[in-house]
Amino acid sequence: MKILIYGAGVLGSLYAARLQEAGNDVSILARGQRLADLKEHGIVLRKARTDKQTSTQVKVVEQLASKDAYDLVVVIVRKNQLSSVLPALADHEHTPNVLFMLNNAAGPQQMVDALGYERVVLGFPVAAGWLEGYTVNYLALPNWLQRMQPAVFGELDGRMTPRLGRIMGAFREAGFYTAAVPNMDAWLKTHASVVVPIGAAARATGSDVRRLSRTPDALVLTARAIQEYLAVLRAQGVPVTPGVLGTLGRLPEPLLVALLSRLFKSEFAEMGIGPHADASPDEMRQLADELGELSHAATVPTPAADQLRAHLNPDAPQIPESSARPPRNLRAVGVAFAAVVGVLAVLRLSRSR
Repeated sequence: MKILIYGAGVLGSLYAARLQEAGNDVSILARGQRLADLKEHGIVLRKARTDKQTSTQVKVVEQLASKDAYDLVVVIVRKNQLSSVLPALADHEHTPNVLFMLNNAAGPQQMVDALGYERVVLGFPVAAGWLEGYTVNYLALPNWLQRMQPAVFGELDGRMTPRLGRIMGAFREAGFYTAAVPNMDAWLKTHASVVVPIGAAARATGSDVRRLSRTPDALVLTARAIQEYLAVLRAQGVPVTPGVLGTLGRLPEPLLVALLSRLFKSEFAEMGIGPHADASPDEMRQLADELGELSHAATVPTPAADQLRAHLNPDAPQIPESSARPPRNLRAVGVAFAAVVGVLAVLRLSRSR
């Protein structure tokens, strides 16, 4: 398959290298220093916390030339960069399949208006890493985690089409777990409802997720903001997707706070959440604005989310570790305690058998 990766950041570089190694004819579009680095060194990947490093040569282009035809263009850019990308894609009628793998809480209409309904496919990548000079440091997720959260793909109408099968097949052959999602718009809105509070809280604690894990104010606000946004989706008739994330909206606050604290102590958070929050505040602000429009339309108040949103501004003060905690839901504390006791009892019984 002849593929153009539009976007040469961490994820675009990782996917370009793996798809090329799997036998596809891959080009990657880059500009500025990244363009020069790719031409000189190729795509250099380093597995995080190891010395394992590879270099893959791919074709590097600076623009989408009208004479070039591709079987697939994969757009992996930040949401706040999408408007600048669409005109070139709209003019390039030689490519019938354009896969947008990016954050988006506003729906696909902007892409459909620019390219037409039939050309648009939605997806989302799953990987973590950061750029260090010309080297992409990436975190190799364990297979069990990739199976739980694979790269996802979907047609706008939810059908499993031959082209979707070919696209997913190319990614599978490149070593990525994949899944088809019937409602990618709902999936993306759910994803934004979780990552925006997390990204804002990370910014509010200096993009230091370890510090975030021990900052009660930030943890409580994150838990509340996630639940507020999920309530907005339900009020709008948007199914929380995948359904397991709906559990976050029903968990007692202390239990969700504990789970978030544990997440922020993980290696994945340190390598994925912290660097991303530090590098993409503009994208997080745009996503927060898109979610704000949804909440306004649904007339659902989001006070915790609004408070966290302010920390995405460059001059916003950080939340100190020792600041006074927001009022706790005491009833939720009792429910959480009962739930924990119940889980411990079940575990004890299962071990005694």
